[in-house]
Amino acid sequence: MSTPPHTAKRARRRLHINGIVQGVGFRPFVYRLARELQLSGWVRNGPEGVIVEIEGTPEALEQFRTRLYADAPPLARIRQCETAVIPCADDGSFTIQPSRHDRTAATIIPVDSAVCDDCIRELFDPDDRRYRYPFINCTNCGPRFTIVERIPYDRPFTSMKVFPLCPDCEREYNDPASRRFHAQPNACPVCGPRLIAHDGHQELTTDDPLAIAVAHLQAGRIVAVRGLGGFHLAVDATNEQAVQELRRRKRRWQKPFALMAPDLSAIESFCHVTSPEREALTRYTRPIVLLRRKKDTTIAPSVSTDNDYLGVMLPYTPLHYLLLRDNFTALVMTSGNSSDEPIAIGNDEALTRLAGIADFFLLHDRDILQRCDDSIVQVSSGATRVLRRARGYVPRSVSLPKATSACILACGGELKNTVALTRNDQIFLSQHIGDLDNPLALSFFEHAIDHLQQILEVTPDVIAHDLHPEYLSTKWALQRDLPCVAAQHHHAHLVSVQVEQGLDHPTLGIILDGTGYGTDGNIWGGEILYGDASGFERMAWLEPVPMPGGEMAIRQPWRMAVSYLYHCFGKDFIRLEFPFLERIRQKENVPTLITMIDKRLNCPLTTSCGRLFDGIAALLNVCDEIAYEAQAAIRLERLASHAASVLTEPAAPHLASSLPGPLPLDSIIRGVVERIVSATPAEEIAAWFHRTLAGLVLSAVSAARDATGCHEVALSGGVYQNRLFFEYLKQQLEANEFRVLCHREVPCNDGGIALGQAAIADAHWRRRKS
Repeated sequence: MSTPPHTAKRARRRLHINGIVQGVGFRPFVYRLARELQLSGWVRNGPEGVIVEIEGTPEALEQFRTRLYADAPPLARIRQCETAVIPCADDGSFTIQPSRHDRTAATIIPVDSAVCDDCIRELFDPDDRRYRYPFINCTNCGPRFTIVERIPYDRPFTSMKVFPLCPDCEREYNDPASRRFHAQPNACPVCGPRLIAHDGHQELTTDDPLAIAVAHLQAGRIVAVRGLGGFHLAVDATNEQAVQELRRRKRRWQKPFALMAPDLSAIESFCHVTSPEREALTRYTRPIVLLRRKKDTTIAPSVSTDNDYLGVMLPYTPLHYLLLRDNFTALVMTSGNSSDEPIAIGNDEALTRLAGIADFFLLHDRDILQRCDDSIVQVSSGATRVLRRARGYVPRSVSLPKATSACILACGGELKNTVALTRNDQIFLSQHIGDLDNPLALSFFEHAIDHLQQILEVTPDVIAHDLHPEYLSTKWALQRDLPCVAAQHHHAHLVSVQVEQGLDHPTLGIILDGTGYGTDGNIWGGEILYGDASGFERMAWLEPVPMPGGEMAIRQPWRMAVSYLYHCFGKDFIRLEFPFLERIRQKENVPTLITMIDKRLNCPLTTSCGRLFDGIAALLNVCDEIAYEAQAAIRLERLASHAASVLTEPAAPHLASSLPGPLPLDSIIRGVVERIVSATPAEEIAAWFHRTLAGLVLSAVSAARDATGCHEVALSGGVYQNRLFFEYLKQQLEANEFRVLCHREVPCNDGGIALGQAAIADAHWRRRKS
C-alpha cells in the first residue's frame, strides 16, 4: 500500500501517559514543549492519565518523546508511556483540551509539595502582587493530596472550587508562559483563601492575623496553626516555661516534640547536620528529620529529654515562612490534637478539640479534605529511611511485578496504622492514621479507606487483615461482606520489604519488633523467617518468656526485667544484690508478680525483641515505666551510644541451636547481671547488650542460610528504628556476605505492614482461583 504524500514528511502519535502526571504542571509542560518543537495536536487530563496527540516531522516527534522524560516538571513521575501511530489530523496548532473523567482510572494524585524557591522569592518581594500572601503556590509546589476530593485533579474537584479566579489569576492560569499555567490551587489576596484570627471565643477583626499570632508566640503563649494537612500546636521552642505548659495542657509529659526552624543555619545552631540529612531536610517532601542535638543550645531542655536527637523540619508552606522568618530560632510544631487522637483539620473541629490547650487560633478558610501528619525520616548507614509516611509521600504507589489477581484492601495493624489498596500492578499506602484505640482514630481509618477508593476509582474484592482477633482493624475487616485473608504480622513485615525492593522470590528475614500475634497464639517479636508472599517458615525465634500482667508489662518494663530474671535464675533471683532489685523489693506487687509468673496467671508468652530491650533498660535503671511507646528502648540506645567502646568490633558468635528452634537468652541476661554486679559502667553494659544481641541474631540467620541456601535477608520491625542497633547489625551481616534488604520509603514499623498484607492476600487469592 502506498503512503499518502503528506505522511512522508509528517506523522501523528497518540501517547497514553500515566504516573504522577496531574497537578504537577505536566499539561503546561507538554504544551510548551510541543509549541517549541512546532508540533500540532492536543493534551488532555483524565482518570486514565494524560493523553497526548502530537503531529509533526518524525525527527520532532522523537525529540518530543526524549524530552518528555528528560525535562519533565520536578514533581512529575512518568510510570508508563504507551505510544500508537494514528492518522494525521492537520489540526494546525497545539491546545489543552478540557479534562474527561468517564473512564477507568490509571492516574496517581500527586503528593503535597513544599513551597518552591520561586514562590518564596515572590512571597518576600514588596513589588510582587502576592507579597506576604500565605497561600502562594504554582504548578511546581503547594497543596495537592490534602485538597483533592476525587480525580481528575482539576479545580472543581478540590477545596479551591469555592474561590473563583480573579482576572489577574485567570490570565496566569491561561498563559502558557506563566508558572501558574493551569495551576489548580492558584490564588492571590484578591480572590484566594484568607487568614482568620480567633481567640477561642470569637473571630477577631484585624488586617493582620499573622502579626497577632507572632505576638502571642513571642509572649510564650500556645497558638493553634491551621496548616496544610491539619493543625499544629506551636510555642517558642526556646521558652522552657511555654514548652512545659504545652506538655501540661496536652498531657504529653515526656514524648519529644517536633521543631520547625526558619532555615538550615538556624537548625545548625542547635543540631549537627550531615550532608544526607541536609538533603532530606530540603527535599520537596519536607519531612521531620531526626538530627543529633548539640550541647548548650537555646532550645528548651523539655523539648526532648530522653535522647540525643531532635525531630526538626524546615517550613513547607508560605504561612510557615511568614511565621518563622526574622521571628524565631525554632518553634515547637506538634500535632494539633490531644495525645493519641488524630490531628484536627477543620476550624470548628479545632476550636472544640483544642479548647483548653491553645490560647489563640490562626485559622484559614481553605478546607483541608484529607488529614495528613508530617512525615518522619531518619538517616542511617548513609540512606534516608521513612519512619512515618504521610505528607509529601502519600499517595505515591509501590509497584508490583505483575497486576494483582483482585482489588485488595489491606487493613494494617493496631499501632501506627496505615491501610493499603491495590490497583492493577500498584499498591497505594494511605497516610499515617495512628493507633486504633479511640473512636476518632477508627473514623479516620474508615475515611482514609473511602478516600483511597474514591481517588483510585476501585472497589475492593478481598480484604487482608492481621491475624490478631482483637485488633479493631481485624474486627472491622471481618464485619464487611467480603472474603477476608488473615496475614501473620511478621510475615507481613517480611513481605513488605520484599515488595518495596521489587522481589518476588523467597528470602530470609530478621523481623524484630514489640508485638505481633503468632500462629501458635503467643506474642511474637524476635523472628528469623524464610519465605515470600505465598508462605513462610519460622526458622528461629527468641526464647519465649512470660509477660506478667499482659499489656501492663509493656507499660511497665520492670515487669519484663523480673520475668527475664526469673527465666534465668528461677525464684532465687530475688536474693541477688544490685540496684534494680533493691528498688523492686520495695514494690508491694513483686511477690504477686512472681506468683503470676510461677503459675502462668495472666502471663502470655512472648518472643518479643522489643520487650527484651525494655527488660534490659529496667535492669540498668534506665526506665521502669514508660510514658510513650519505645521510651525504654530509646533511653537504652542513648546509653549505649555514650559508651567508650563504640560498636565497631565484630559481633561475638553464638552456638547456633538446631533449626527450627528458640534462641536461648540466658547468656545475655547473665552477662548483663554479672556486669552490673561487677560495677561495669551502664553505658558499657548497654553497648555490650546491643553487640551481643546482634551476635545472637547473626549466628541464627547464618544457620538459616546454611539450611536454605539463601543469602538475602530482609530487616523489618520497629526495633530497627534503633539507629545504633540497625547500623551495627547491617554492618555485621554485610561483613558475613549477606545481601541486606532494608526499607526506604515504607516504614520498618507497623506503618508498613499493610503493604505486605496486600501482597500476601494476592498470593492467597491466586492460589484459590487457580
